[in-house]
Amino acid sequence: MTDDNAPAGTRVGVDVGGTFTDLVTVRDGRIRVDKTPSTPDAPDEGVVTGLRGLDAPLAEVDFLGHGTTVATNAVLEGEWADTALLTTEGFRDAVEIGRQTRPDIYDFEATKPDPVVLRDRRFEVPERVDERGEVLRELDEDAVRDLAADLRESGIDSVAVSLLFSFEHPAHERRVREILREEGVDATVSLSSDVLPEIREYERTLTTAMNAALKPVMDAYLGALADAVGDLGIDAPLRVMGSNGGLMAAEASRERPVNTLLSGPAAGVRGATHVAGRRGVDDLITMDMGGTSCDVSLVRDGDPLVTTDTEVGEYPVSVPTVDIHTVGAGGGSVGYIDTGGALRVGPRSAGAQPGPVCYNRGGTEPTVTDAHLVLGRIDPSGFLPDAVSRDDDRVRDAFARLAETVAGDPDATEAAARGLLDVANANMRRALRVVSVERGYDPREFALVAFGGAGPLHATALADALDVPEVIVPRAAGVLSALGLLISDVVYDYSTSMVRRWDDVDPATLRDAYESFEAEGRTELREAGRADDAMAFERTLDLRYAGQSFDLSVPVEGDLDGDELAAVEERFHAAHERRYGHASPEEPVELVTVRLRARGLVEPPELAVEERTGDPADAVRETRRVGFADGDRDTPVYDRSLLPTDAAFDGPAVVEGTESTVVVHPGQRARVDGDANLVVETGGDGE
Repeated sequence: MTDDNAPAGTRVGVDVGGTFTDLVTVRDGRIRVDKTPSTPDAPDEGVVTGLRGLDAPLAEVDFLGHGTTVATNAVLEGEWADTALLTTEGFRDAVEIGRQTRPDIYDFEATKPDPVVLRDRRFEVPERVDERGEVLRELDEDAVRDLAADLRESGIDSVAVSLLFSFEHPAHERRVREILREEGVDATVSLSSDVLPEIREYERTLTTAMNAALKPVMDAYLGALADAVGDLGIDAPLRVMGSNGGLMAAEASRERPVNTLLSGPAAGVRGATHVAGRRGVDDLITMDMGGTSCDVSLVRDGDPLVTTDTEVGEYPVSVPTVDIHTVGAGGGSVGYIDTGGALRVGPRSAGAQPGPVCYNRGGTEPTVTDAHLVLGRIDPSGFLPDAVSRDDDRVRDAFARLAETVAGDPDATEAAARGLLDVANANMRRALRVVSVERGYDPREFALVAFGGAGPLHATALADALDVPEVIVPRAAGVLSALGLLISDVVYDYSTSMVRRWDDVDPATLRDAYESFEAEGRTELREAGRADDAMAFERTLDLRYAGQSFDLSVPVEGDLDGDELAAVEERFHAAHERRYGHASPEEPVELVTVRLRARGLVEPPELAVEERTGDPADAVRETRRVGFADGDRDTPVYDRSLLPTDAAFDGPAVVEGTESTVVVHPGQRARVDGDANLVVETGGDGE
């Protein structure tokens, strides 16, 4: 088996997006970027087309990483397998009752999302254990066999089994699976004690049901892709990016597809972390803005923050996930006037078809991208070939209509464009505050890494507004998620809930749990081609004050003895103080969940950068009238590919690349670093 920890000859990262499939190839230290149209109806075909078009011998590919949206799209579109759910008697409807939380408490017409498993596919199993795993009622195996007969006749594709307190006593769930197999039920089976062995019945059951519903979908996709990749002559094992920011074996992804729901965005965060880390920056905020949405996340000490409290579509998913906050603000987000007469932007997007008005594909509504065109900040012909014949008058007409509606003045087109960008930036500024200020972190202590097609257009203004001192725009800003696949470790997360008063916790019990997790992690990492000396294990504990309904994760750093337990409790108080602004050391503490992360370390490829010499002025392709917060200015437009290494220049400026455009505002200063990243020092007047 290939040892992925060794320096690779040819590495390929493939990230499937809604419009394009991005491929990044690293060979002999040199990066090559390829794009091919995505094929939503058969996403494996787009991947195979892209691989077939690579300018590299496919037989020499020894690392293949993949970011996928298959599971995400299945959830968003409700296109999943016919699934049955088996629960403890009396808990059949827990997955539909859910929580009392409402997305909008003043919306009297609010509706809950459709249950993943319909009621006529939910069945009860006679059995019961208590919160410590003591059996109160043995599993009724005859009742399970009767259910198996019904399931066999129904022709269902997948089964989810979520029994009460199975994280303390998984034997009943495992026996249910055995009986289903003995009775010939031809369906995949997901156990909550495997998928999410943690407290909170609704979240555990929902996550298990979702995993079961996605299992046949992901199994079919990855099976077809693996066969096609083999037919191309690629022997490298397929790795899939997980939501936790680490790669996992394709076989593990087929078994636990719920762990891939944020595959693409997580890869982007990993790519941003790598780029910033090479500059010695370990504390950063990432901002990935595409055509439809903007994903933001925070990285502390070189590691993305991970949460178990996230939503995909309308469904809470409690598996470990990179803490990403998403808002409906992208380059294609449409500006409109709401019923109260206020200017709004997004979440509705013009998409790729018809797209923004300036794409000249039939769009008529003003978008964020169109606003940048009105203000002179972009030239679509530089990144969209069929926009060469664009009709700028149509763009201005769209903003004239917007200006007349807002201010009664159809001539105020530039003011309308600025207003649209102000609203979009306000939406993204709130998102950046959610992952920083509202998590107890000061944005002034972080750098902002901007990527995606539209991110660098907005990042410098947002950094000014939040007093972020530095914006980093990677040289591969448009395909950073694909690049992130090439530098990510293989990561598996293990957990089990043990709800105990902290004073009652036995260190030996924790040691046993961690030893079991580590043994399982070593097995999976070895199967993924990792040597023992390339493995690392990170231990954490989720704690809360007794009576709280939420908890915080704190690290375990030493041997599990009385002194380390006391240190863990102190770390919890400190974490609570940072997150919520207060702590109560005198209050009793509870242990909630034991966690271990098994990491198979990957040596990132060395990326060669062509050093350029010369005068930055030679990279100026034109001078353009560009609109800023303080008015229009004659602004130099730089060709990013011609900027020399270590070039430095003051704003205002526009830097155009093949994948993204960077706006440098008045009072800001831009420079090119040794990795060809564009670094903008803020401090001036942004929008």
